[in-house]
Amino acid sequence: MKQRSILRDATIKGKALHTGEEVTLTLKPAEPNTGIVFRRVDLYGKPEVKPSVDLVSDVVRSTTITDGHTKIHTIEHVLSALHGCGIDNAVVEMDASEPPILDGSAKLYVNLIHEAEPVEQDADREYIEIKEPVSVTYGSSSLIALPYDGLKITCTSADDRGIHTQHIALDIDPEEYMAQVAPARTFTIYEDIEELLKLGKIQGGSLDSAIVIKGDKILSKEPLRFKEEFARHKILDIVGDVMLLGKPLKAHIIAVRPGHRLNVELSKAIIKSLEKPEGAKEKAKRGPAYVLPTEDSLNIRRILDTLPHRYPFVMVDRVVEFKSEKELVAIKNVTINEPYFQGHFPGHPVMPGVLQIEAMAQAAGILMLRQVSSEDTIAFFMSCDKVKFRQAVTPGDQLEIHVKITKNRGKKIGVAEGKCLVAGKVVSSAELMFAIVDAGQDT
Repeated sequence: MKQRSILRDATIKGKALHTGEEVTLTLKPAEPNTGIVFRRVDLYGKPEVKPSVDLVSDVVRSTTITDGHTKIHTIEHVLSALHGCGIDNAVVEMDASEPPILDGSAKLYVNLIHEAEPVEQDADREYIEIKEPVSVTYGSSSLIALPYDGLKITCTSADDRGIHTQHIALDIDPEEYMAQVAPARTFTIYEDIEELLKLGKIQGGSLDSAIVIKGDKILSKEPLRFKEEFARHKILDIVGDVMLLGKPLKAHIIAVRPGHRLNVELSKAIIKSLEKPEGAKEKAKRGPAYVLPTEDSLNIRRILDTLPHRYPFVMVDRVVEFKSEKELVAIKNVTINEPYFQGHFPGHPVMPGVLQIEAMAQAAGILMLRQVSSEDTIAFFMSCDKVKFRQAVTPGDQLEIHVKITKNRGKKIGVAEGKCLVAGKVVSSAELMFAIVDAGQDT
């Protein structure tokens, strides 16, 4: 596939989200192998900055890069639109430090790109391709990138209350991006607004450029553009943030409660994985990466053999019993040492409901892997339905996880019923869908 740029200049004006400044932004053509370059025409010498993970200086509600004295705030929407539309080379010229937020989505930037007219160039496109799974976690959030011939993103977005849990999976190509991702608007929680203002953020924010979530209500000047608009906007941000790699990425990214901090950490982890010498993959002694039919229980060592998850995102400590081929009982010991208790909530530690769902999903994945009995396979969580939280889970509780597979499509897609109990009482339950994928091949 050939590299692409734009044919002519195209300009748009608006207010920046965080600084509140009025900004004029112009997209300009660039030569092959230039990449994406930001140019600050308001500064002496018109300095240029090429986005890179090494230049990221702030990830609080946006992605900011700094090179010397030159800073560019909130680059993710512009990068997302360029990446999503398949633009490899362009100069983004601005007369301020931050692009305009416009309507809070990437839709108007996509329109700007089409006004500038994408054109093919006489140079082959180069990709970042991973050879093995790469994962990062922070608290109750996680990102896993799997080898894939293209860019696919599976995203679950949820708040700690479980009120606005959304899930969607999309293959990202220009047509799909423009229709299914670009129009999704940014959003914030009402209770976070005052603190963000104190931090000097969202000075230019309004309902013209964002959706505000207040309890179970959604404040917006227009109806939601998609049923899963929040999850789609998270995908929009991921598409932008992975352009910090400098080249388009080929991977299947599975995201649970992603954010700019974790998106950047994934990009760093991908770069680190590519720096490993060929064949440097660890060969430590371990059992098979699936569950043997003869095993009637699993200790933590065998769980780590089977699941790709690592601290602090392993949500199953032991499989107590395989009651049948389609049913198991597992446990998760909840201790005050869990990292998420630092912020959820200080003085009143409660296990987030989304992590209880994740525990059920991991247990269901183990059960599915017992049926598949195949090396180099990974079970990952796809969606949840009929979620109920009945009682708070606190430090000292032992979560008893019951999972039963109810549907199985060709040993690739499974549906399971899960429930978590504490002291014999059901504290949460959900219907889960998950998939088995080959870790070393396209999915």
